[in-house]
Amino acid sequence: MPRNIVLLGALMIALAFPSISTARDPAAKAQAGEALTASETPLVVRLKNGLTVLIKKDERFPLANIRLYVHTGSGFESPAQAGVSHLLEHMVFKGTTRRGPGRTAMEIEAAGGSLNAATSFDYTIYYVEVPDPNWALGLDIVVDMAFNAAIAPKELASEKKVVLAELDRGEDTPGSKLFKTVQGMVWKGTSYEWPIIGFRKSVEKLSAADIHAYVDEKYQPQSMLLTVVGKVDPEAVLAEAERLLGGLSNTRPVRPPEPILDLPAGPMVKTVKGKWNKVYLGLAFPVPGLRSGKVAGLETLAQLLGGDETSRLYRTFKYEKRLVDDISAMSMHLERSGLFYIQASLDQDKVEMFWRELMIELSGLDPRDFSSREMERAKLNLEDSLFLAKETLSGLASKLGYFQFFEQGPASEQNYLLALSGVDRDELAGLYAQYIRPDNLSACLLVPDRAGITGDGLRRVLHEVWPARDRAAAGAASPAGHARRTVDLPGGGRLVLIPDQTLPYTALSLFWPGGDGRLDPGSQGLAELASRVLLRGTRTMSANQIEDFLSDRAANVAANAGRDVFSMDAKFPSRFSAEILPLISQMLTDPAWAAKEIDRAKQDQVAAIKRREDQPLGLAFRHIFPFLFRTGPYSYFHDGQPEQVLEFSKQDITGFWSKQSKAPFVLAACGRFDEQVLSEFAAGLAQTLAGPGEAYEFASPRWAGERQTELKLPDRNQAHVLVVFPASGKEDKAASARLSLLRAILAGQSGLLFRDLRDRQGLGYTVTAFLWQAPKTGFMALYIGTEPSKIERSMEGFKKALEKVLEEDLPGQEIDRAKNILLGEYSQEHQTLLSRSREAAALMAWGLDIGLEREIVDLAQTLEAEDLRQEARRVLDWDRAYVMKVTP
Repeated sequence: MPRNIVLLGALMIALAFPSISTARDPAAKAQAGEALTASETPLVVRLKNGLTVLIKKDERFPLANIRLYVHTGSGFESPAQAGVSHLLEHMVFKGTTRRGPGRTAMEIEAAGGSLNAATSFDYTIYYVEVPDPNWALGLDIVVDMAFNAAIAPKELASEKKVVLAELDRGEDTPGSKLFKTVQGMVWKGTSYEWPIIGFRKSVEKLSAADIHAYVDEKYQPQSMLLTVVGKVDPEAVLAEAERLLGGLSNTRPVRPPEPILDLPAGPMVKTVKGKWNKVYLGLAFPVPGLRSGKVAGLETLAQLLGGDETSRLYRTFKYEKRLVDDISAMSMHLERSGLFYIQASLDQDKVEMFWRELMIELSGLDPRDFSSREMERAKLNLEDSLFLAKETLSGLASKLGYFQFFEQGPASEQNYLLALSGVDRDELAGLYAQYIRPDNLSACLLVPDRAGITGDGLRRVLHEVWPARDRAAAGAASPAGHARRTVDLPGGGRLVLIPDQTLPYTALSLFWPGGDGRLDPGSQGLAELASRVLLRGTRTMSANQIEDFLSDRAANVAANAGRDVFSMDAKFPSRFSAEILPLISQMLTDPAWAAKEIDRAKQDQVAAIKRREDQPLGLAFRHIFPFLFRTGPYSYFHDGQPEQVLEFSKQDITGFWSKQSKAPFVLAACGRFDEQVLSEFAAGLAQTLAGPGEAYEFASPRWAGERQTELKLPDRNQAHVLVVFPASGKEDKAASARLSLLRAILAGQSGLLFRDLRDRQGLGYTVTAFLWQAPKTGFMALYIGTEPSKIERSMEGFKKALEKVLEEDLPGQEIDRAKNILLGEYSQEHQTLLSRSREAAALMAWGLDIGLEREIVDLAQTLEAEDLRQEARRVLDWDRAYVMKVTP
């Protein structure tokens, strides 16, 4: 099912694997009390050449999402072609027979849209999202990308270097490296064996002729699906689709792929050494592919074992035995095969005990022991994950596309939900006995260089505590127009109400000014620790009871500490408001601060620090603020230092919360809600928390004197460079508009940096610019991930790119493109309920106008070349730049 592809996408983010999700079916929607309309059913038409067109009119947002699915991916390649699908996906951005290199991105971003392509095992997808008046441009671009890639030899040579750099970057990321290793163990000898990106040798050998031959063979109209979702006229879209695609011909028959049945026998256990702070463990058991009738049961089993914080493995090994930092399970189903995957991270000194305890747990587990409550909770959360995809056009388009492309259309969603409702303990017991077996197991551990952990030793433990069962016996056991208003609260706080009737959900965001700003330099990390402990129990409910309570209602509640704010977010089905709101109040006004939860939170925070420092960008962004600033909360290590975190006491945490919680807060609600109920809730919370406290003033920090630093991360392939320029804070609206537009000009696939440093010079896989702002300070940053030998060339590339901005008036076309990017980004980023509640609460907590972000975008539309040149001269001064490098 699509949920598996979402989880795999998180695992393989470095491989550009697409996130495909699903939504709840119309029957379930009606049961939830939401009205059905005639527009619920998409228009589905099969053209004469076999290409399917799916169109869904959705007028919630002024956007159109266009996707073209092609039924080929890395699983359709030969060993010599490994990586060709992914390389082709890259090459479509390097020019077509109709558009030169960079022109595709330029046209879409100039229209205020975004575009991308992604490769999976079983399909390749090209997609754009544009403001609705530009849907025809989006459709034309998608078709051009898929059918007219130029594959110029010079561009191919350049892009191969980019792909190889991307491959190296994947080797630097524990989750990616772990999955690729396990993937090769489980699917050895099949076309699922190699990573989607391919191997270095196979990619290096691919020629333009190889890619064209692959397209000629695999890109058959009968193997394609076009989806268009958004504010469109279905008949007009269908007519244009027929014009662009209807004349294409199939040149050869297409054979459906056969399921993978014969796989290597286990158990297989291997260790891979590297410069890691932690141990990363992946266990996989082969399971059937996505068309199997066993998918609903296997997904339920994965949810029960490791789907969330209430799951069996999480509770056992994270909470009770405290052997891991994190542990999860997923059931992933591809077209020809699947994986039941368990992943964990932990300290090196706990591996031996954890491995033995995990094998004992798996050997003795009987799914018939799961309670009715656990079963109901797992099913509710699986169903809920499908429903929520409808929140955005992208999610809805992905859901509709998946079901149409791989199954039997929208009816398949209802069939899955019916199957899910019928899953019982006996079915789970049969599935567990059939698939979760030691002789099916493939396991990999990424371990620190000096660790004495070996695959042979772990295998001996496995044989000792989990003997293989008899296979025969196992088989027998088997938005537009959302009005808002504000309400004053006691003590100076504010309530913001943003009604949106689209989905039966409520999103709440509660922000206080403060966070790290209420700490002294000796308490760095304390605000983050408080946010981790705050919601872990009240005086009447334990942490586990709260997790159960929320999971039973498909609700999520989280606290976060920032450098100048402290926040809490919640999202839940609106029908549970009467139960969720009192719990939120209790968690904020009467937290337990239990000693065992404080200790767990400390261990979690320390583990998170070590995991961040295992990843090049994680290391960079952990150190960037202390490098840039010398005073105030922006100069702190937000997570603190490990030894410092472990020393914090309960009194430290409660002292911080006492100061923080007394400050006036802003509560923003978006979605479906009863205004009176929320007003009474907010007023009651304000009265309970309010007290005499120190007024908070947002800082104007002093910048550091030292402007160069280099961080080392041994045995990595890539170097990472950040060049940072001090800039104005968010409260300067005019400057923010100029900075935002400059960022849009520099960043993006059609941006100046990407076109020059990546496309023209081939200096790195990722090249971009980003803008960070607090109320009174900010910075513009340039970033590139490159080979260590290309650092100096990259720095020169940055300088020359900025010289164009500083010395010349930017062309009007370039400025128009950037303006449209800002408009498109604003629409795309404000689709979810929580994105809107968070923005409103954060801006008001900062003391800024609730509509500031939109005002900045609108103001940027009025700017001209001279405005940008003056702002660039004010900010992008190389003599004032700060440079951070992360090198092997």
